Amino acid sequence: MHKILIANRGEIAVRLVRAARELGIATVQVFSEADRDMLAVRWADEAVAIGPARATKSYLDPAAILRAAAETGADAVHPGYGFLSENADFAEAVEAAGLVFIGPKPETIRQMGDKARARTVAKAAGVATVPGSEGRVAGPEAAAGIGFPILVKAAAGGGGRGIRVARDADELALALGQAGTEARAAFGDGGLYLERFIEGARHVEVQVLGDGHDVIHLGERECSLQRRRQKVWEESPAVTLPADMREQLCASAVRLAKSVGYRGAGTLEYLYDDATREVFFIEMNTRIQVEHPVTEMVTGIDLVREMIRIASGERLRFAQSDVCPRGHAIEVRINAEDPARNFAPAPGTITVIDVPGGPGVRFDTMLFPGCVVPPHYDSLLGKLIVWDENRPAALARLRRALSEMRVEGVPTTISMHAALARDPEVAAAAFHTRWLEQWLAINTST
Repeated sequence: MHKILIANRGEIAVRLVRAARELGIATVQVFSEADRDMLAVRWADEAVAIGPARATKSYLDPAAILRAAAETGADAVHPGYGFLSENADFAEAVEAAGLVFIGPKPETIRQMGDKARARTVAKAAGVATVPGSEGRVAGPEAAAGIGFPILVKAAAGGGGRGIRVARDADELALALGQAGTEARAAFGDGGLYLERFIEGARHVEVQVLGDGHDVIHLGERECSLQRRRQKVWEESPAVTLPADMREQLCASAVRLAKSVGYRGAGTLEYLYDDATREVFFIEMNTRIQVEHPVTEMVTGIDLVREMIRIASGERLRFAQSDVCPRGHAIEVRINAEDPARNFAPAPGTITVIDVPGGPGVRFDTMLFPGCVVPPHYDSLLGKLIVWDENRPAALARLRRALSEMRVEGVPTTISMHAALARDPEVAAAAFHTRWLEQWLAINTST
C-alpha cells in the first residue's frame, strides 16, 4: 500500500492523514467545495475536489471518489465513519476497481452493517439479542408478540438517525413512516426493524480488531450519555459493569466477530439492564467509531494504524493476552451547537481556539483559527479525550482540560460538558441512555 485516498472529512480525515504519514504512506484527501480550506486538505499529500457542498454530490458519490482515486494513483480507500463507511456496494466498487478497501469485506458489511440482518447472525452465533422482529418489517403487524413500548430502527442506520419510540399501535404506524423517511434521506435505504424498548438501560459496546482469521477485543466502552440517541460522552472501561458481565460481553463480541470472519476495527453494541443483569446485542458498526480514542488511551493500541496494516495484508500483531487496559479514559464530543436554542447546529467562522494540554490530554479536531464550519454536515468540531489512573482522577483532569479550552466564533457544547463533569450523578456513573435528556430538561433553557 503506497497511497490512501481518504473518503471523508473533518476530524476523522485529519486522524487518517496522521496515521498514514506515521506509516510512510501518502494520502489523497477528497473534498467538497464547502471544505476546500479544510485542515486535512492542507495536510494531505494531494487533494481533489469531488463536488459541491451537498454530501450526495460529493462524499456520498462513489463514482466521484473512484475517479479521484484513479486520477491520483491511489491504491487504497479509507472511508472513516459515516458517509459510505458501511455501504457494501461502495466497498465492492472499490475492490472491483482494483483498490484496497480499508475495512471489512463487502459481504461482512452486508451481514453486519444491515442492523436487521445482524440480529439474525448474532442469534446464530449464540449471542442474545433484544426481543424484536425477524428481519426488516413492512408494517405495524410485525409488532405482534414483541410488546410495547417498541423501538423502530433503521436497518442501515447509525448516528441516532431513523429511530423512533412507539408506545401504542397508533404511535407505531406514525413512527414507521417517520423513521423510514429519515432513514431513506440519511442512508439511501428506508428499511426498518423493530426492537422492544428497554427503559433505563445502559449502552455498552465492545471494540474488536480482526484480520479475517482471528479476532481480539480491546475492552468495552460506556456510551450511555446520549442526546437524541446520539452519543456525546464516552468512557472506557464501563465501571459499573460487573466483572463476570464484562467477561461475558467481551467473549460474545469476539465469538460474533469470528463467526463472520471479521477484518479491521469494528464495534459491537449492547444494552445492559442494571436491574436484571441482562445484556443484549443490538448492532455492529463495521467501521472505526467516533469514540475509538478512549480505547486507544487505555490500551496503547493505535486502532487506525492497525486497520491500515491489516488491510495491507498483515496478520494481527497482538494476541488477546497482549491487551492489558490500564487506567480510565473519557471522551467528550465538542459540537458546533447552541444549547440556548435546543442545540441547533451553529455554523460560522472560528475566531479563537485554545487547546488544553498536559499529561493524559488529547484533542482530535479539524479546527484552526479562521476555519469555516459549514452548515452542510455533522456539527462535530472535535473530541476532547483525557486519561488518568482511575475514573475520579480522569474526571478531575477532564474538568481542568475543559476549563482551559476556548473556542470562539460559534456556540459550542463545551459549557454543557463542564457542567456534566461537575454533576454528582455523573461522578457516581448513575446514568442510563435517557438520563442526559432528563438532565438537559432541568439544566438548560430552550
